[in-house]
Amino acid sequence: MTRPETGKPRRPAGIDDATVKAVGAVSEALEFVERARGHLYSFHQLMGHGDLLLGEACDKMRDAGHETVADRLESEVVGRNVLNGRWTFQIVEEFDDNYWSVFRDHERRVRDELQQGARHVYEAEMKERRRTQGKAGHESHP
Repeated sequence: MTRPETGKPRRPAGIDDATVKAVGAVSEALEFVERARGHLYSFHQLMGHGDLLLGEACDKMRDAGHETVADRLESEVVGRNVLNGRWTFQIVEEFDDNYWSVFRDHERRVRDELQQGARHVYEAEMKERRRTQGKAGHESHP
């Protein structure tokens, strides 16, 4: 399959099937880590929103005359670390700095070293094998 932006084949010359499969497997692993990162950001946002809602609930407890309960919730839970010494933004930052960015750099390096930087070679070739040539909706590129 050719790259529409260059008209050149996506697979660089001399790259064997086993290498394409291996590089594709590294990229697939990164895709799963990207999904995990998305869930981590969802966790971060959900926890932050939950903490804000709990703060509002404490205000409602006070308005309802339950100041002792509100004070206890506010002092014990509102703003509490979710992990030892960490709010969720710190978890996200640590994950990004110590794992995600390192893996992304290595995945790019693998592609650069073994496929001259070409991305999604395995998938592009799968698309070419699976599409029905000449059929609408099965075009090789836009």
